[in-house]
Amino acid sequence: MRPRSVPVALSALLLAAGCTASTAAEEDGGGTAPVATSAPDQRLTVVADAEPAASAVSASRALFDEAGVVVVAPEGDRAATLLGASAAVGLGVPLLLDPEGEDADAAVAEEIGRLGARTVLAVGADTAPGDADVVGVPAGAEAVAAATRLDLADADPVPADGEAAAVAALDPDRPAALRPEEDGAAAEGEADGELPAVTRAEPLEGTVVLADGDPGSLAGVATARAAGARVQVTGGQTDPRGSADAVEAVSGAETVVALGAGFGAEDGLDWKVETAATGTQLPGGGQTLFPQHFMVALYGHPGTGALGVLGEQDVQASVQRARDHAAPYESLVPDATVVPAFEIIATVASEFPTDGNDYSFEAPLEQIRPWVEAAGEAGLYVVLDLQPGRTDFVTQAELYRPLLELPHVGLALDPEWRLAPNQVHLTQIGSVGIDEVNRVVTWLADLTRENRLPQKLLVLHQFRVDMIPGREQVDLSRDEVAVMVHADGQGPQGSKQDTWRVLHGIGPEGLAWGWKNFYDEDSPMLTPEETIAQVSPRPQLVTYQ
Repeated sequence: MRPRSVPVALSALLLAAGCTASTAAEEDGGGTAPVATSAPDQRLTVVADAEPAASAVSASRALFDEAGVVVVAPEGDRAATLLGASAAVGLGVPLLLDPEGEDADAAVAEEIGRLGARTVLAVGADTAPGDADVVGVPAGAEAVAAATRLDLADADPVPADGEAAAVAALDPDRPAALRPEEDGAAAEGEADGELPAVTRAEPLEGTVVLADGDPGSLAGVATARAAGARVQVTGGQTDPRGSADAVEAVSGAETVVALGAGFGAEDGLDWKVETAATGTQLPGGGQTLFPQHFMVALYGHPGTGALGVLGEQDVQASVQRARDHAAPYESLVPDATVVPAFEIIATVASEFPTDGNDYSFEAPLEQIRPWVEAAGEAGLYVVLDLQPGRTDFVTQAELYRPLLELPHVGLALDPEWRLAPNQVHLTQIGSVGIDEVNRVVTWLADLTRENRLPQKLLVLHQFRVDMIPGREQVDLSRDEVAVMVHADGQGPQGSKQDTWRVLHGIGPEGLAWGWKNFYDEDSPMLTPEETIAQVSPRPQLVTYQ
């Protein structure tokens, strides 16, 4: 480790413009510091180091091939790290962290050597790992600006929970001098030299970095911006499908870097990135359903009001009615996007034998499709409800595969109408075993992944425990599907609340929950305000029948 001061005369020479400066510097034996970047070889690169110094090295390795100048800040020094980020982004070079411990120190020195760095800007220190010349500078904006010759714009103090976003927003053409919100007076002192001029590489415009916002990956965020990559901070979300902004960012990327320790534990990150890359979004944004969405649905069958309010008017009037039902919830559920929806009974239980003797009328695709398409165009979600009679749920779901391959369409299973071979409707209450439910989970999840679709909703209607024996064993391992139990109890509110509590007591953890308000059968039917206030825990779907 050796400190170095660059003579003032040489610094002035390096400020000259164009080829003349480069030639003159070369004649003096110096030359500008070269920088070379390259996109990762893989479609997805995961940088999930838990230690900040290791994360910084991995980010540098992923995006930079060469850097004649490198910025280093002491690990754990927030003021120095933020100012180091400003300098690194402005110069277009990596930001590394100087850790405690010989092994970690050696890894940083090795990275400085790999980059071919001849000069290190040490912010908040006067030494750095390795054998490169060191320009030490206190962690103050004026000193950093003097050493780098960057015009650092004034910036508002950055809160601890906003540091990653502040670094991600740095403009390489006019970087801001970042400092912690609670930082007192800026560090005083002067740099012990100036850096050589830096030749910035072409920006990696086809690379997107998803950063979970963990403070340990802050240097990596700066390195990504220095390389000209777009950085999307996900706020701790490690599923790239989880927000509209993340989906939009990934959809335009040639390569993706997932930066943050949390991404290392995200199961199926590769296929989730490929799904996000389609750019297709759910009504309300993003590609995952809950908790960011809250749905309000009309239930019924097109063309008849006998099976619910959905069929009491034509499709366009139903769209408007769904919106009208959803509107009051927008102020009641401020932490989620309220999405109007249709729950369409696609197969209707029959009291009498039907074709195939399955006691279920399967509505043809041409009857259902106009409603599904109109809902999608209007920004509504759609759930196709199955009442299968004596056949099984997977067999009936296959009939509607073309509709389920649309991004805004999910599925509902109604076990009340799932009969054993010798049962008939209105004589027995049906039920479905957990093995059949899990076959539907697998079938729907496979369809979703194969078609790179947003997450699908799978609703399990239930108002008695014995309607889905073994429900505690429902498969929640497939992130392609959000499984919901929808409490279908009707009547006095006390009885409905009892049913709600009993169903919640079964488990497992991780289910989404739905509640149904009946116009005619409830006594009384809850208002939107009462639904939110009295139904606890709060459901993610409220259906009207």
